[in-house]
Amino acid sequence: MSRTGQVKRSAIGEGRIVDETQPPLGDGEVRLRIESFSVTANNVTYAVVGDAFGYWNFFPGEGDWGVVPMWGHAVVEQSRHQDIVVGERVYGYLPMATHLDVLPGGVTAGGFSDAAAHRLPMSPIYNQYSRLAADPEHDPAREAERMIFGPLFKTGFLIESMMRREGWFGAQQLICTSASSKTAMALASVARDTSPQLRRIGLTSAGNADFVRGGGFYHEVLSYDQIAELPQVASVLVDFAGNAALIHAVHTALDAQLRYSCTVGATHVGAGFGQQNGALPGPAPVLFFAPDHAVAAIKELGPKAFGEAVAASWQRFVGETAGTVRIDRRSGLEAAQAAFASTLAGQADPAVGTIIEP
Repeated sequence: MSRTGQVKRSAIGEGRIVDETQPPLGDGEVRLRIESFSVTANNVTYAVVGDAFGYWNFFPGEGDWGVVPMWGHAVVEQSRHQDIVVGERVYGYLPMATHLDVLPGGVTAGGFSDAAAHRLPMSPIYNQYSRLAADPEHDPAREAERMIFGPLFKTGFLIESMMRREGWFGAQQLICTSASSKTAMALASVARDTSPQLRRIGLTSAGNADFVRGGGFYHEVLSYDQIAELPQVASVLVDFAGNAALIHAVHTALDAQLRYSCTVGATHVGAGFGQQNGALPGPAPVLFFAPDHAVAAIKELGPKAFGEAVAASWQRFVGETAGTVRIDRRSGLEAAQAAFASTLAGQADPAVGTIIEP
């Protein structure tokens, strides 16, 4: 028997848990038992833009019910693939569920992709699974941190890579909304190391300001009611909130000084994600889709150099964030849905990382 947590695609605050009898495995298939996954604002973004970017297609639900993708660890429970044995552990893209059946393709010592027909049209970045026994990023002592920060860190890395290739569009400062988000912190960390000439400013709620300042990733941290105090110099905006009024306020405050505006996430759900809030001064926001930029970066650097660059930046970042986030481990899919609902409502504490053991 397997269990799956689903949310209503048209009203993602509604959830249910479905119990299903597991079918026999086909030739070459592998059944993964999901050990753990994280619940972050990233998962909320997957749901918010699920229809636009096909995130509901990775783990199909039923009708208006969809399965939110997660990042986590799993163990091989059954195998009908000659190169993959029962007991092996992997890391990758997983459903909010107890089990996942995959059809491994392109199997190497380091990993494989799920070659199931419904996943072939999707970005290959999300279809790859790392085999932990030969995974250079795997640290048994930091599995929780990898689930919480890893996918978000890579998005931040790719944003910095794209901006740097474009000469930061001539900007002198980087402004991040939702600065307490893990992707924003990752971007600020990478920018500090590889683009030190750039001033980094974090915008956050008043309640999160001390937490953000404590991380040390930004030169300056301002609350949302201090947007008028933004320095009037050439700037780029990277928005992780998806709050139309907030984007409008920053564009209005900087006007012609804003050289590029990039929208990445939607942590402020219900705040007009993707909508205008009156005429928007400055450049039109551009939606950042990490998989496309990952393909571009890998093509530019080559797979080996790209992997080495990500790994080096990741090790610095995870070292700096060690101890800043308390790990909250919870059991069961009911706990997963509660954590998702809390994050959706904006009630999640940025100083706490939630790990679910379904």
